[in-house]
Amino acid sequence: MSKIIIIGGNAAGLSAAAKHRRIFKESEIVVYEKGGYLSYASCGLPYFVTVAGTTPDSLIEREKEQFEAEGIRPHLRHEVLAVMPQKKKVLVKNLVTGAEFEDAYDKLFISTGSYSMKPQVPGTDLAGVFTFKSIDDGIAVKNWVSRPETGEIVIIGGGYIGFEMAEALAGIGKKVRVIHRSERLLKTFDPEIAALARQELERLGVEINTNENIRAIAGDKKAEQVITDKGAYKADMVLLAVGVRPATSFLKDSGIALGKNGAIVIDRQMCTNLPDIYAAGDCAEIYHMVKKANDYIPLATTANKCGRIAGENLGGRQIEFPGTLGSAAINVGRLELARTGLSEAEAASLGFDYKTTTITAYNKPTYYPGSYEIQLKMIYEKGTKRVLGAQGAGNSGVVLRIDAIAAAISGGLTAEQLGYQDFCYAPPFATVWDPVNILANTAK
Repeated sequence: MSKIIIIGGNAAGLSAAAKHRRIFKESEIVVYEKGGYLSYASCGLPYFVTVAGTTPDSLIEREKEQFEAEGIRPHLRHEVLAVMPQKKKVLVKNLVTGAEFEDAYDKLFISTGSYSMKPQVPGTDLAGVFTFKSIDDGIAVKNWVSRPETGEIVIIGGGYIGFEMAEALAGIGKKVRVIHRSERLLKTFDPEIAALARQELERLGVEINTNENIRAIAGDKKAEQVITDKGAYKADMVLLAVGVRPATSFLKDSGIALGKNGAIVIDRQMCTNLPDIYAAGDCAEIYHMVKKANDYIPLATTANKCGRIAGENLGGRQIEFPGTLGSAAINVGRLELARTGLSEAEAASLGFDYKTTTITAYNKPTYYPGSYEIQLKMIYEKGTKRVLGAQGAGNSGVVLRIDAIAAAISGGLTAEQLGYQDFCYAPPFATVWDPVNILANTAK
């Protein structure tokens, strides 16, 4: 009987455990999770914080007892301090008792995810200053937000988390300011698409300061002010949303190959450079379908898919991941924004000979209720017209269109083929020529 140790009890780790157990009934599966929760929807944290009556349990996908009933043994509040491949053991610390012990494995799967970065400035340890990554973070933020004296909130960072939390907190009546160090917000989107999100967030009353660098968080034991290179702003709470890094520091002496940002280098079968050690999720690089190379794209959807593949390969199979497109979406007020494949900036940096086309079209016929203009942009290869990427923004129907283009990229379709793709039509859902058809047909 093979013994599998999984480090990390969320998306990739538990997808691997569940898939492996469904196929391989005899394996011993042990999961070590540093936090106090398993298998939760971290993307739901903004809604947990601001929607009255929600509890941590509402984010849990599967309970600990459900895994135990399947013969999977999860250990919460247990941190793996080191991996020792030469001994095929891990060093584990029980964070409740402080006890340390070694545990042996036949196969090891690393899915430790990522951690929230903090700016290297004074004051990040003050009360009222939070990162926002785990359920524990969400609970702490929810409790602080519910204080009557928490009226003005400063968010450091203009990425997905910054935008989602700014919208959520403004929606419950908080005065919110976002401070971002560069002009580019939502950097995975091209500037003209991201600008629409900024306009919408400002419409909701959020102040946005770009090209501004934080110097310190000041206060007497708790946050009271954010100081930047351009001014000082009152803050009853500060949310740090400046990005994430792979949680891999415990691997520094293991011999496991890491990329330049610390992410684990893996192949398309989730194998590391060392035998019997696999990895996936936010702690690892991942193969990009269009770039034809590994990239670091921390997304829950990819983590789940790669965990599923790892679950099979831990049992001796050789399933390959087809690759990610980095497909992602965000809702900002009345707007949906979505993207897939390469942005224009990425296409340029990678040396693609490309062109772009952008349209504004209606998601439904103008005579039908709920008809809105949406903006779609496509990046395609000059000459072949192979679709490389797409982005969009609008009140409704954007995400489904970008999903359709993602499928087209996966299938290697050209713009000409996409222009004649047979999409469903009825006035409640689309126009006769779907916006995706219209977009593709403008490619010249």
